[in-house]
Amino acid sequence: MSPRAETRIPGFYGFLFRTVFVRIDPERAHHLAMPVIRLAGWPMVGALLRRSVRPDPRLARRVVGIDFPTPFGMAAGFDKNATMTRGLGNLGFGHIEVGTVTSLAQAGNPRPRLFRLIADRGLINRMGFNNDGAVTVARRLTRIRRGRHVPVIGVNIGKSRVVDVADADADYVASTTLLAPLADYLVINVSSPNTPGLRGLQEIDLLEPLVRDVFAECGDVPLFVKIAPDVTDDQALRIADMCERIGVAGIVATNTTVSRAGLETDAAKVTRMGDGGVSGPPVAARSLEVLQLLRARLPRPFALISVGGVETAEHVNERLAAGADLVQGYTGFVYAGPGWARGITRSLNKAL
Repeated sequence: MSPRAETRIPGFYGFLFRTVFVRIDPERAHHLAMPVIRLAGWPMVGALLRRSVRPDPRLARRVVGIDFPTPFGMAAGFDKNATMTRGLGNLGFGHIEVGTVTSLAQAGNPRPRLFRLIADRGLINRMGFNNDGAVTVARRLTRIRRGRHVPVIGVNIGKSRVVDVADADADYVASTTLLAPLADYLVINVSSPNTPGLRGLQEIDLLEPLVRDVFAECGDVPLFVKIAPDVTDDQALRIADMCERIGVAGIVATNTTVSRAGLETDAAKVTRMGDGGVSGPPVAARSLEVLQLLRARLPRPFALISVGGVETAEHVNERLAAGADLVQGYTGFVYAGPGWARGITRSLNKAL
């Protein structure tokens, strides 16, 4: 572990990370953490956690007709199956984006498929949309909606692996039919590098009919499109123009990158890890560039959710200043632990 990475992992969690988690396969470590996060969703525990950090009312924002208690939320990929949603809300995230969910349940890619880039505070993943399927996730979301203190929930949908790209529209619509009524907002994911052919759907001639079909099916639920950092500026602008033309609510920018440029982790080690998308600080600069590009093209009220390399309250404020309406993180949770969102909220409160 590089000295720089070690200093960014604080307190008792940092000790656990260095002595325990770093010795465990990252996906196994994630599953070991899940019961703790679910415990945070229990009513009594949740009440204590919510009292521990109260967002300043001035942090609240109204975006696409939805009231968010803070601008900082959990990105898709962490709570794939809506099993930790309530706990993550109690841990301080202003919204949780569930998924990616596919219409058909699927196991994803073979393991190992998640790797730490500790010197970069990043991850490589090639999970492949492993999830329980839209029917099961819809059932869980229905139960969550019946409870109290329900966080803002987005649902991120993707293409089932066994479905041909030519049939992707119907596959996304099937997920939309089940999940849109249970979501505060819906996200079309066409930007993961880990499902064969998926990123090809970012080409306008394929993406526009897909977005139109999902838009027609999701009714009053705000619709977003999530794009990759690896699109060219011209591609990003053409997607932006298409989204504005159709009338979708916004864009989520960005997903993980296939680039390995500028990594501090030993190149031979990275090569051994193999294919997959890089997340965390290595994608931060391009994520910010895409945000600025889109905001220059798309004035409000078109909404932009910025994700990629966000670790601190300063990063959140940087993205907001650059034109984001909301900001998301994921990889930082792995390196900072369950107090991460609360710490960011405290810092945002102080900044006010």
